[in-house]
Amino acid sequence: MAGRKAELHYLEQMYHQNGNQLLVLYGKKENEGREFVQNFCSDKKVFYYYAPETSPQAQMQRMRKEIASHCQSVVSENSYDTFFKRIKSEDGTKLVLVIDEFHHIVKKDDQFLESILKLKEKKLYSEPIMILLCSSSISWVEQEMPEILGKSIKKITDIVKIKELRFLDLVRSFPNYEIRECIEVYGIIGGVPEYIRHWEDKYDVGYNICMQILSKDGYLYGKAEEMIRAQLRELSVYYTILEALAAGKRKLNDLFQATGFSRAKISVYLKNLIEFDVVERVYSFETGGWQNAQKGLYQIKDTFINFWFKFVYPHLSDLHRLTPEAFYNKHIESELELYLNRYFVNVCMEYLELQELVGELPLKIHKMGTWIGKKGHIDIIVQNSIRENLICLCNWSEPKVTYKMCQQLFESMEQARITANYYYLFTAKSFDEELIKLVSGDKRILLVDMNKM
Repeated sequence: MAGRKAELHYLEQMYHQNGNQLLVLYGKKENEGREFVQNFCSDKKVFYYYAPETSPQAQMQRMRKEIASHCQSVVSENSYDTFFKRIKSEDGTKLVLVIDEFHHIVKKDDQFLESILKLKEKKLYSEPIMILLCSSSISWVEQEMPEILGKSIKKITDIVKIKELRFLDLVRSFPNYEIRECIEVYGIIGGVPEYIRHWEDKYDVGYNICMQILSKDGYLYGKAEEMIRAQLRELSVYYTILEALAAGKRKLNDLFQATGFSRAKISVYLKNLIEFDVVERVYSFETGGWQNAQKGLYQIKDTFINFWFKFVYPHLSDLHRLTPEAFYNKHIESELELYLNRYFVNVCMEYLELQELVGELPLKIHKMGTWIGKKGHIDIIVQNSIRENLICLCNWSEPKVTYKMCQQLFESMEQARITANYYYLFTAKSFDEELIKLVSGDKRILLVDMNKM
């Protein structure tokens, strides 16, 4: 399985600790948390139960039947206490109990969580056990579960979100691609394992867009709308807001003017989209020039949903009328470079984190972010605990990084009222010769060629 080494190592550490552990693992299903858990359990004694959406009585009957099959004996009583008393690893080694989509049980039956907590505290099963409660409902785990558990949430060993793969993991998944091509893919489908598996690096990026996204037989065709449809209602409102966000309408007032919906209505729907990990609120890095920063900004967080609503959704008539290749040439090819700037900044941030891990960064990262000004912006600000700053310029689409671009950065720094101890200038293309000469010998400035990252 590509990636997940850090998460797997963490679970193994938990498993080998003394005593019992109770962990909640959650994340959207496309991030393949289920496959990750199965990989972790492959060499262990395990009881796995998938909880479908059904009545409390039917749920109990289903689990009772599977517990009886696991134990190879009759389970006489319908209660979770009884069920968990009967599970065993047979040889005394630590048992892993996996309850998948456990929120389907908790929503309708209070007894389940009470029994799980008893199990963790060795009141139902005397041998060591590791309990993994898994869910693909991000909003339920983050919004509703804490309220349901109350003070009992302290009894959970840890709550782990299974996120998208990092850029480095995506690079490892595409050995036939250059770094530049990997960044292009990263800005289109993100680090979603399910999407990565269907992308073929024996073909170029444009061909994959045509075959996987724009072709009616493609795996990702209509996937973005399907994801929204599976989680939310009143799709016409959500799609309208997402299209406006993808078009660059990032403030509440801009969305009001673009959609015609009331500000109050837009706020409610944005809140729902945020809870489902589709949209995020954008905060500028805090500097002395706070009054010069833009505030109240939103953007689409999900990479593929952003791509779909930026390039495809506004042109659905052409999607049904044109060939995939003709659609790509007309609506995507010329604008893709500029669109990818945002994702190149994300890749540069990950590069900085990796440099810190191997001790190559000139300061320790305490905070990192982007400054978005009313006039200008700063791609990356890295700050340590004593407020020393590393300022980064990230160039994806321009042919060269020039001294003029650096001057624009200095002007933005004045607006932000921030100074730099170090500068990193990233490029996906090249550096202007004059700039190379100007910065040579200045140890505060590092030129980073993406193609050599």
